Amino acid sequence: MRLIAALTVLTAALAAPVALARAPFPDTIPLPNGWQPEGIAVGDGSTFYAGSIPTGAVYRGDLRTGTGSVLVQGVAGRSATGLKYDRGRLFVSGAATGKAWVYSASTGALIREYQLAAGGGPTFINDVVVTEDAAYFTDSNRAVVYKLPLAGDGTPAAGAQALPLTGDFALLPGFNLNGIVASPNGKELVAVQSNTGKLFRIDPVTGATRLVDLGGATVTNGDGLLLQGKTLYVVQNVDNRIAVVQLAPDLASGTVAGTISSPSFDVPTTIARFGDRLYAVNARFTTPPTPTTGYSIVQVRR
Repeated sequence: MRLIAALTVLTAALAAPVALARAPFPDTIPLPNGWQPEGIAVGDGSTFYAGSIPTGAVYRGDLRTGTGSVLVQGVAGRSATGLKYDRGRLFVSGAATGKAWVYSASTGALIREYQLAAGGGPTFINDVVVTEDAAYFTDSNRAVVYKLPLAGDGTPAAGAQALPLTGDFALLPGFNLNGIVASPNGKELVAVQSNTGKLFRIDPVTGATRLVDLGGATVTNGDGLLLQGKTLYVVQNVDNRIAVVQLAPDLASGTVAGTISSPSFDVPTTIARFGDRLYAVNARFTTPPTPTTGYSIVQVRR
């Protein structure tokens, strides 16, 4: 009996590290030290992608295992903020470069580079959403959305066009349009103005904007957006929370129904969804970046 008991304990002890190593969907996924992330996207299966602001590099990992490696190497003069996966491609916003890049999501090869912002003056290509026939990029310093047409198979066109914003939206000092999403049919866009906490509907053809009526509520410091059905998740970066907004069927109004938070949040910027899990990137903007500064992705339930 003693021998059997000893063997049982030994077997359990040996099995424990294996079980821990195989634990699926870790609550926190580390990114490379010094990475300085901002955007996240989920691709096929449990694959995710996270960009690096100062280098434009893109990390590819697995939400199930928490492991990964660099897919797109950093290049001087590039940057990566918001990014989206669509039909085997990664669409990447280029921050203050005024540019955007499209990469192969499987090989990391550059498909095309775009100069979105024309002329002088400040620009910050912040986020992107992809519909069936176009990709739309926000500029936090200009009253414009950039439209990149796509072919039927998702192939991006040779050039993008600037879509000036009219209507309710007004450009103000500070960061303006940031996160952006699209209705399922792609006929309406919704974006958040970070400095005011207002949400706007945007006509993707004309650029006309209409304020989303939140009944006097705001989502100040709104950053990345995620639309699931009529539920809009708004990351409020320095507030370390995600606002949950229930939108009306026509997207014209909504109610801030609650918030999601985590003790592991450290200035989250954007989110992506996998099943009933949300994954938020800790940009840690209030922490001075160094080559050894740690960064992570945090899982929360919606």
